[in-house]
Amino acid sequence: MATLGFDRTSLGNLLATLTTRGRSLLGLAGGARALSQDELIGLGETLLSRRGEASGTALAHSLLAGYAAAGADDRLAFLDALADRFGPDMIQLDAALAIVREDGTTPESIDALLKAAEPRRQELIRRLNLAPGGTAALVRMREDTLAHVGNRPALRRVDSDFVHLFASWFNRGFLVLQRIDWSTPANILEKIIRYEQVHAISNWDDLRSRLAPSDRRCYGFFHPQLVDEPLIFVEVALTRDSPAAIAPLLDLARTPIAAEDATTAVFYSISNTQRGLAGISFGNFLIKQVVEEIKRELPNVQTFVTLSPVPGFASWLNDERASETSTLIDAPARATLDLLDMPGWADDAAKAEQVKAALLPLAAWYFLEAKGKRGQPRDPVARFHLGNGARLERLNFLGDRSDKGMQQSHGLMVNYLYALDKIEANHEAYAEKGKVAASPAVRKLLPARAATEASA
Repeated sequence: MATLGFDRTSLGNLLATLTTRGRSLLGLAGGARALSQDELIGLGETLLSRRGEASGTALAHSLLAGYAAAGADDRLAFLDALADRFGPDMIQLDAALAIVREDGTTPESIDALLKAAEPRRQELIRRLNLAPGGTAALVRMREDTLAHVGNRPALRRVDSDFVHLFASWFNRGFLVLQRIDWSTPANILEKIIRYEQVHAISNWDDLRSRLAPSDRRCYGFFHPQLVDEPLIFVEVALTRDSPAAIAPLLDLARTPIAAEDATTAVFYSISNTQRGLAGISFGNFLIKQVVEEIKRELPNVQTFVTLSPVPGFASWLNDERASETSTLIDAPARATLDLLDMPGWADDAAKAEQVKAALLPLAAWYFLEAKGKRGQPRDPVARFHLGNGARLERLNFLGDRSDKGMQQSHGLMVNYLYALDKIEANHEAYAEKGKVAASPAVRKLLPARAATEASA
């Protein structure tokens, strides 16, 4: 893919040349070596003081390579320095505030104040991004930041700046959708195995069963600066109906159908691959882009649904069961839900039917009424699909009998429906009003009191 006359190889060679010349100008050693915290901090200060492109690229490369090779303590000390030493220039900030107090809020004074208030680390991160491989290195640096932020509150300032910059660098306009199949280079296929987060891929035969058959598709979203790293990949099964369980889709012995005979595309696994990009929104309508791609290739496919896990349900339900003041679980339901603590309950048809009657109304409440701290649905997968314009279509009892499925949701899975003519409206209602688009079948499952309150 060419951009302004440069392909990726040419651009990489140019940056490497600038780096080599810049290192020569600065008298830096050729190979990467571990740098101490003082050396890393000193390089950061020097990088911010330089104006030359070649020397700046060389410094950025040296700092990132030295950081990558440094010991854990030195890397952490550098992150601490980003928080403490590379904040706003307080002399400039005080001067800008003084002008605002004296002259008022003129456009010029506000611009100067905003510029002075920006932490120096933001400009440092921008300059580091100019090094060859800088974007990937910064994603890994943010991964380190996230690993320590829980114990070091000051690092929240560093993380906030990473989020601010990454939100611009990784917005949907920069992402490229590509199909991944059995002919895709092995280095990318290996990452699909490694990064799969929803339904683990056990070996190459398992991967082949998800990519090679006529009724399987996989798509990846790539960023120009992370050429061989899919940021998100989506696995799709082409079927004749909307499935209620995952095991038949993953069965290695199943008989594939012809793609032209399918009527339904099932998104059964969506994985984010970069921990350093956690919490970075790639924009809404990512799934719509995949829907439109399938629609172009296979006009016979008319229905687009997910078969999704419910990672937060068991934890939420455990809290409700433990609460003596819960208004959702009465005494008979509480006694029935005690069956969940019995090994093998799902293999006993009578016990499973009792659990189903008590559990599905609570699941409907969990999706439609239970909210997190920001007033959004508690379930992270629900937030993703609702934000992308889907409708909560069906609750599937014991849809995932794997150990992971039973542990995180007592086997519950759900279908989200992507109806092309409703995606934008669903998204707007969710984004503006927090409204959860749900089918009548799901709403009917709400406990009687909750249903009355919801309709009031």
